[in-house]
Amino acid sequence: MAILVTGGAGYIGSHTCINLLNAGYEIVVVDNFSNSKPEVIERIKQISRKNFLFYQVDLLDEVAVENIFRENDISAVIHFAGFKAVGESVNIPLSYYHNNITSTLILCEIMKKYGVKKMVFSSSATVYGDPEKCPIPENSTLSTTNPYGSTKLMIEQILRDLGRSDHDWSIALLRYFNPIGAHESGLIGEDPHGIPNNLLPYISKVAAGDLPFLNIFGDDYDTKDGTGVRDYIHVVDLSMGHIRALEKILTTKGVEAYNLGTGKGYSVLEVIKAFEKVSGQRIHFKVSSRRPGDIATCYADIRKAKNELNWQASKTIEDMCQDTWNFSINNIKV
Repeated sequence: MAILVTGGAGYIGSHTCINLLNAGYEIVVVDNFSNSKPEVIERIKQISRKNFLFYQVDLLDEVAVENIFRENDISAVIHFAGFKAVGESVNIPLSYYHNNITSTLILCEIMKKYGVKKMVFSSSATVYGDPEKCPIPENSTLSTTNPYGSTKLMIEQILRDLGRSDHDWSIALLRYFNPIGAHESGLIGEDPHGIPNNLLPYISKVAAGDLPFLNIFGDDYDTKDGTGVRDYIHVVDLSMGHIRALEKILTTKGVEAYNLGTGKGYSVLEVIKAFEKVSGQRIHFKVSSRRPGDIATCYADIRKAKNELNWQASKTIEDMCQDTWNFSINNIKV
């Protein structure tokens, strides 16, 4: 019995694959490399010292996806695959709705056909929109401020409806806050195609001299220093949250949402300061206007994941910055 990991060559998916293999799970990985690179698959094998099946498949290819289920004894799915850039989603919303939602519908139809009714879904704190209060509990009002978040919220609703229609389904909706950091080996980390959309890869490229400066999008928010405040979580901590969620869905039924964060908020300027401390590099930045869809403050109420999944993040903001810098200076072009 294997765990199917969609988007397993991606940033969070690759770290989760390592922890799954280390925990003794058999995995089957699928990725189309739209925002990841083939070398990551070999890095996962190198770090874990274990082998696994890999399919280069787009989840929109229904025939190819069904072939994976036909050829393998799949017991559960961890579903990472999808477009994920907030700003890009504002510019090309139709691409985001088509890719993220249609691919999930295809996946769920095939899972149902083959009797695989256990899923860990990669959702996002963007489903809270501009939150009413912080820390944000799972039972907060749900809304979105951008198409990326809307796709996550729509998929959550689809999965809830699926669970109501058939009580044999067991689904964990994992609402990530802001993953950063890299594997301690320095072999895998966040290395997106082109100019990074996320804060830490961008800071890292500025520190390494690959980019001249960091754009800070807005310094007039109602926060401690005017820059946006987010709940940053180390990707290794986050990946362990998936292992705990998998253990939960394998032994229960129903659909539950869980926040995966640290419960602490750090501003953009605080993250820059922490990165400068661990790297010894000066991070040059310029302030520009706010991005469409961005909000001022967002950090998690983490009690539910602690109580029900027996999971809690342990790494500090300095750990996150140090591991990101370590990945950068290793100059691994994966």
